[in-house]
Amino acid sequence: MNHVRIGVIGLGIQGSYHMSLFAEGKIKRASVTAVCDIEPERLAPYAHLKTFTSSEALIRSGEADAVLIATPHYDHTTIGIDALQNGLHVLVEKPISVHVADAQRLIAAHSDPKLVFAAMFNQRTDPKYIKTKRLIASGELGEIRRIQWTITDWFRPEAYYASGGWRATWRGEGGGVLLNQCPHNLDLLQWICGMPTKVLAFCRFGKYHDIEVEDDVTAYFEYPNGATGVFITTTGEAPGTNRLEIVGDRGKIVLEGGKITFTRTEVSVSEFSRVNKATFGRPDVWHVEIPVPPGSGPQHAGIIQNFVDAILDAAPLIARAEEGIHSLELANAMLYSTFLGRAVELPLDAAGYEAQLQKLIASSRFVKKTIAVGPTDVRASFGT
Repeated sequence: MNHVRIGVIGLGIQGSYHMSLFAEGKIKRASVTAVCDIEPERLAPYAHLKTFTSSEALIRSGEADAVLIATPHYDHTTIGIDALQNGLHVLVEKPISVHVADAQRLIAAHSDPKLVFAAMFNQRTDPKYIKTKRLIASGELGEIRRIQWTITDWFRPEAYYASGGWRATWRGEGGGVLLNQCPHNLDLLQWICGMPTKVLAFCRFGKYHDIEVEDDVTAYFEYPNGATGVFITTTGEAPGTNRLEIVGDRGKIVLEGGKITFTRTEVSVSEFSRVNKATFGRPDVWHVEIPVPPGSGPQHAGIIQNFVDAILDAAPLIARAEEGIHSLELANAMLYSTFLGRAVELPLDAAGYEAQLQKLIASSRFVKKTIAVGPTDVRASFGT
């Protein structure tokens, strides 16, 4: 094989954006040969391709070697399993599933090592996050002691939530800001710093919008080495903040405004604390602005191209889909902690959380209001 035929399943906001990347020639050695959406009117612009109104039909059509799944969240699991079981490579949008138990089922379906299974964690291609990960992995920061990420520039107006009946409902989306916007940040958090062992969270539901799911979150993490973390997010605040601060035994790294600032202590903080005799002594520091290439990297196009390269050349994946369970576990844990009113330990009780979610769905009396919206440019959401 020297060219990958891709079927795009789901032609909403995100699926249409992926289609534009192919139309603009940004993906090499691959083309979209088939598309699917349950709403026939969305298929009209793609009459030159094979069109389907069911994912099952596209998957079994023989028209595609791989699928890109950009449907509402619950369908990621069922469609992904179906595609893998029928021998297709799979690139799934985030989150890979709505809850950990479903993610485990999806990952278990990836039993053929010849099939490439990737997730759309496009922010892993951003140079500032790549460089931060390398800095920490190199030991330059020393052992991590504290993490704080305030990520409140995910503002969404009421029109966003009203643009689809599935959005911001327990039955249709399975959550709010944690399941829709923050999978990227939660993925980066665990990719760079590892997973905590305990989560205590305070989620507010419909605080800023007419929705039944969370749109405001403050969470506290504990890590195996005793480090602590705080994660704050909302879709109701403007202009918002995006500041990630990671403190270690050799200083701190701050990511904000597209810059990385490394304030490094000249000696180990713990060692200085032990040997210094001055009552108010503190270690001297160097202030370093870490150079980062301009821009935010190839993002979605980079993940799709990497997916194609993995199929054709066995290139290492930037984001293996199996790794998507970690950000999902963090999101589920924050919601579960709020529902239970206490901290939860990780690994998460996946069955317990699934049962809790099913209760929310069964007891929901929320009536979702929807409106017709004009053309949407998904690039407007990429400022984060």
